[in-house]
Amino acid sequence: MEMPKPDDAVIAKRLKIAEDLSAIVPGEGVIVDEDERRPYESDGLTAYRTLPLVVVLPETVEQVSAVLKYCHDNGIKVVPRGAGTSLSGGSLPLEDGVLLGLAKFNRILEVDYDNRCARVQPGVTNLSITKAVEADGFYYAPDPSSQIACSIGGNVAENSGGVHCLKYGLTTNNLLGLEVVLIDGEVIRIGGKYLDAEAYDLLGVMTGSEGLLGVVTEVTVRLLRSPETARALLIGFQSSEAAGDCVAKVIGAGIIPGGMEMMDKPAIHAAEDFVQAGYPLDVEALLIVELDGPMQEVDYLMERVGEIATACGAVSVRASESEQERMSFWAGRKAAFPAVGRISPDYYCMDGTIPRNQLPTVLTRMSELSNKYGLRVANVFHAGDGNLHPLILYDANVPGELEKAEDFGSDILRLCVEVGGVLTGEHGVGVEKRDLMPAMFNEQDLAQQQRLKCAFDPDGLLNPGKVFPTLHRCAELGRMHIHKGQMPFPDIPRF
Repeated sequence: MEMPKPDDAVIAKRLKIAEDLSAIVPGEGVIVDEDERRPYESDGLTAYRTLPLVVVLPETVEQVSAVLKYCHDNGIKVVPRGAGTSLSGGSLPLEDGVLLGLAKFNRILEVDYDNRCARVQPGVTNLSITKAVEADGFYYAPDPSSQIACSIGGNVAENSGGVHCLKYGLTTNNLLGLEVVLIDGEVIRIGGKYLDAEAYDLLGVMTGSEGLLGVVTEVTVRLLRSPETARALLIGFQSSEAAGDCVAKVIGAGIIPGGMEMMDKPAIHAAEDFVQAGYPLDVEALLIVELDGPMQEVDYLMERVGEIATACGAVSVRASESEQERMSFWAGRKAAFPAVGRISPDYYCMDGTIPRNQLPTVLTRMSELSNKYGLRVANVFHAGDGNLHPLILYDANVPGELEKAEDFGSDILRLCVEVGGVLTGEHGVGVEKRDLMPAMFNEQDLAQQQRLKCAFDPDGLLNPGKVFPTLHRCAELGRMHIHKGQMPFPDIPRF
């Protein structure tokens, strides 16, 4: 799709903003050239692309503060961006806004073992935290599949999870403090090194706020002791429904595994071809169940989970006998997304969450939707906490297939809500699920959420166009019952 050429007014505006920002962030910190802005035109949701007006890459908190104050004083929109791995379009730029990149905030500032925490900058990758402390017997628990690339600031923005979130929680359960710069340039600190902050839970408000409330410039995370023992079971089933039933029965028995993941046949074959993890290829569904803790407890729970799986119809049960074998079980799961990319020209990664006991029902309905739309789907689940990641396979070069994939995905998310779940587990709403928000929230619910945004960003300059399906002026939110002030967002270019 060929984009229209910018007019003289847009060019003049870009050059003026770039000149002003260069006084704040000198050197190569401001990007104006079109080819150099091009890498920032999308995040992980590559079907949507917009070239930002200007890109600025500050290196200090003072520069972030000055950039935001400048944009606030001049009514310029700002989109914060970390590593750009968001799969919901959360860091999609605006053609009339500044993209604020935080990639240069990439240092671990302090490791405090006495208080079991670390202070890091938002551009530090998730996995780098664990790598920095594992030699001393510690680790950072949330581990999204993109942990080798995704930044901790982005994890805070989206409240990311991972394969071990069932037992150890999401990002929000592993944060102690934040440093945040508000849109007017004010720098605030929330929490610290202690376990529970006083007064209002602003830490909870900021976590998962998708860059709509402030820009995170420092994160204090909890560090956990590495478990004494960790072993994994690889369990095969002849149907996804049987595997889903096993998940519910394991949790129902009072067993909380360190991780509990599920893959269906297309995902199994793609991962095995890519990684050679030793997955069985004659099964329809595969569970990876990890137990951790003291050795005797782990051995006992491994046996109990094996018994439950057999009672649910498991056709194969294989236990890891070494750390290398355990890691190989996880290698395939961690590589599932890139592996599926090898069997389809394109795929659309969904993210919804359901009650665990609804997993068999949802899997059956999802198969029916696959037949309805004529598109294959490879399923990868954080099965233990009900977080689904269906990967809808399509070819963007075939007219209409992207639209079918989006409609298929929307039906999956509506199904999640229908059975008592939610629209997102960890990828956020962004632009992908923005127009589905009314499926879960009524107008009053959404207005109340927007009032919170208005308290932090009254002019709507921070990451506008995300999360809310209809934009309301803050002044109008007091009289929502007469439906005033509605301003639908413009369409976003789709490729």
